[in-house]
Amino acid sequence: QMSPNILEEIMTAFYNGQYDVLISTSIIESGIDIPTANTIIVYRADRFGLAQLYQMRGRVGRSKLRAYAYFTMPDNKLITKGAQSRLKVLQSLDTLGAGFTLASHDLDMRGSGNPLGQEQSGHIKDLGVELYQHMLEEAVLELKDDEYRKDNSWLPQVNVGVAILIPEKYIEDLNLRLSIYRRISAITSDDEGNALSSELIDRFGSLPVELNSLLTVMKIKRLCKISCVEKVDAGPLGIVITIRSKDVSDPSKILNAITKSPGWRLRENQTILIKGNFEKAEVRLVKTLKVIQSLHEKLK
Repeated sequence: QMSPNILEEIMTAFYNGQYDVLISTSIIESGIDIPTANTIIVYRADRFGLAQLYQMRGRVGRSKLRAYAYFTMPDNKLITKGAQSRLKVLQSLDTLGAGFTLASHDLDMRGSGNPLGQEQSGHIKDLGVELYQHMLEEAVLELKDDEYRKDNSWLPQVNVGVAILIPEKYIEDLNLRLSIYRRISAITSDDEGNALSSELIDRFGSLPVELNSLLTVMKIKRLCKISCVEKVDAGPLGIVITIRSKDVSDPSKILNAITKSPGWRLRENQTILIKGNFEKAEVRLVKTLKVIQSLHEKLK
């Protein structure tokens, strides 16, 4: 609430070293660059948002001097679970270039905003990303009266007999874990999948086997969708592929793919059988991926 002239005088004097201590409101987070400042103390840090705390911490350590940031909390009061999460995240982000990781955590905690409205957080989180996007797509197609409004909402089934999940030990926070599940289900390309894998490794460490299997199964599902494969069943003795026949415009391509693939056989119920020895679950998963990739290449 101070006048601009007085503010400028005080900031200039502090910058020039005439004062050793500056007491300020949270306005200090807004782009202040004072290389000589090496310590900041934030009173009641539990009341600030994650991005605010990150910006405040960034006001110090802007030169070769070692910097210190102290975040205080009340002694005799319990802070909220959200405040605990924010402070834990901030404590873990102590490397240069951690801004993107912090933004990801902030998005997980607060939820995405509404791209078609004024809400800046939480709106999509109430519905779930997949449902929101599905509703948005349906609304857009309805307005366009597009011919593409045929049944495109089906999802392939992939039964490989391997554990596919995000272990609790890997991501302990339930809401964050559910958010990652939603992001995995929304992946539409290998590039997006690789980017998410790199992000998870950067944020939480090496991928556990179960999560790696989940990402592989989702990759198989993406290939199934564009190859009109409705279902894949993989067992110790072979793989059975069920084609979504009503979406196949040229059945001869399917027959050619079977003919060109040694060991593939068209069964009486119009499913494709690939015999093999897949006792080990990890081998079965890799083989299933290779089979679907091969089918996709032959159908191009």
